[in-house]
Formats: sequence, C-alpha cells, structure tokens
Amino acid sequence: MNLREKSQEVRTLFTELDLEIKAFLDASQLGCIPGCGKCCANPKVSASVLEFLPLAFDLYDKGKAEEALILLEKTSEEEFCIVYKSFSVDGSSGFCSDYQNRGLICRLFGSATRTNRNGKKEIITCKNIKTIKEVQYQDAAIAVNEGMPIPSNADTYRKLNNIDTRLAEDQKPINLAIKEALERVMTYMFYTENQEPESTESF
Repeated sequence: MNLREKSQEVRTLFTELDLEIKAFLDASQLGCIPGCGKCCANPKVSASVLEFLPLAFDLYDKGKAEEALILLEKTSEEEFCIVYKSFSVDGSSGFCSDYQNRGLICRLFGSATRTNRNGKKEIITCKNIKTIKEVQYQDAAIAVNEGMPIPSNADTYRKLNNIDTRLAEDQKPINLAIKEALERVMTYMFYTENQEPESTESF
C-alpha cells in the first residue's frame, strides 16, 4: 500500500470504531464532561504517526499543511496538541478543532477497555468521569463484564498495527506524531505530483 492507501485504511478503521463507540456511549451515558479538555492539554500523551495520516492528508488537501507544519515547528514538546483549542490558561477546558480527524488515542480514551491481571475488563477513562458520573461508571464497569459491547483497546491497536507495523509502533508525543505525519504526506505528495508520466513513444 502507498501512503494515501494506508491513510484510507486508517479512516476505515476510524469509521467502524466510531460506530462501536457511539453504541457504547449511548448505552452507558459515559461521554466526556462538556467543555473538559484535561486529557487534550496533556503534552505527554503519545500517539503514532499512522493514526494522524488522515489529519495530515486532510490538511494537505485543504492547502493548510505548510501552515500547520510551521506552527508545529514553533511548538515545544511541553505544549498541548495543536488541534486542541483551550478556553483556559491551564488548558483544562476547551475543544478539539478537528474532531473528525482526531487520533486513535483520542477516540479510545473513555470508550474502550483493557484487561486487568484478573482477566476482567476495565474501562479506560479519567478521574473526572469516574467522579462526576460515578453511578454511570459503576454500572458500566459491571455491564462490560456481562456482555455490554465496547471496543477493546488492544484489539483496535492490533488492527492499526496490521496496516503498517512500523508507523503504528512508532509512538511519539502527540505534536511530534502530527508533525512527522505531515512531513511524510508532504514528501509523498511532492514526489507523486511531480512524477513525470511514462513516455508512450516507442523507439
């Protein structure tokens, strides 16, 4: 697969995952607290280059790739995700400015499970949801072990890994992952758009 095809495969994974997430959130009522952006404001969140190829291609197709790359080059590793728009100085409240193209880590957090050492499913979520939606969280924690459908963190990353193992396993701070995805897309498109067509003349 070329880079564009890999991005399309990631997009397909996202589309299928979003349907599973919606079903779980509708059943559990464990959606994020409106306006909360604490996890988005954490610069230590890591992500893979592969999961940000759809964002990078979308920015390129809209003519915004160079602008985004310049911004990323000015952004330190201590700053939060460039796609996140904060309402507060500490970044604890805000919103994702490109929700459709958010990474896999952003989709799974709060909407997937991992298996603990006792073999039980644990919902991967934050303290805010566990506290503010305590009843819903406790009910959902029981329900997912009784058959309530919910995405598996491990299974989803396995599917991502099947698209491109190297790009999926290369975990970086989120802004660095976005930056490398943009660089790869811009290089790929440069060579794609400047490739001379093969001559049809015969000698």
